[in-house]
Amino acid sequence: MSATQVPVREGTRLFEELRAVHSVMARGAELVAGSFNRLAGGAAVDTKTLVTTVQWFVDFVRHHHRTEDELLWSVLRERFPEAVRRLDRLSEQDDAVAQGLDDLEGVIARIAEERTVGGSADWGHAMKEGTLTSHRIRDGLAGHLAIEEPLLRGLLAKAPDEDVPSLRKAVTDGLTRSTPHLVFGFLEHPEPVPGRERVHAHFPQPVRWARGMLMTRFRKTLRDLAAD
Repeated sequence: MSATQVPVREGTRLFEELRAVHSVMARGAELVAGSFNRLAGGAAVDTKTLVTTVQWFVDFVRHHHRTEDELLWSVLRERFPEAVRRLDRLSEQDDAVAQGLDDLEGVIARIAEERTVGGSADWGHAMKEGTLTSHRIRDGLAGHLAIEEPLLRGLLAKAPDEDVPSLRKAVTDGLTRSTPHLVFGFLEHPEPVPGRERVHAHFPQPVRWARGMLMTRFRKTLRDLAAD
């Protein structure tokens, strides 16, 4: 390191990981919304894959927001009291997204019960509701992240290094409990996101070794959802 080079703080590295996780959520939201569009338009979308992908997405976003509330916000509120009101507003936005996730979960449960595609009035209603709800979640998440990320970039850059292990748990806790082929896939598709290698490092080594197989499975998911 040169005499004039400033060391990168651990909080800045953590923010890069957080943005990578946010990219997984945003890309998942885009795939779900697009899949409902394509299915409603008559494309050959595999409904079983749609159901499992939506359930993954709902669980992933819920868990991320829960760990943010329980682990991330609590530390940041204590360390940066001047940011408490802005962090509280972010929690309120999370609540609005949570309602959309509940609605989407109800839609996907109805779709899972259907034996034939497009064969009933209930199917048509589910398609309309799923399309509207998935778009509302996608747009709500995008707006939420546009507010959250600039705030967290500044706060995490100032966070003492001793706070970073507990903060990192809030960022990464849901990753290894998730479906790895979707996490690995969205870190790479449609283009690699910064920080992805740091996120990969949180997975057990056998999962990292299976990266090629997981990407193959992810590409099949895209084909099943008529997104490839």
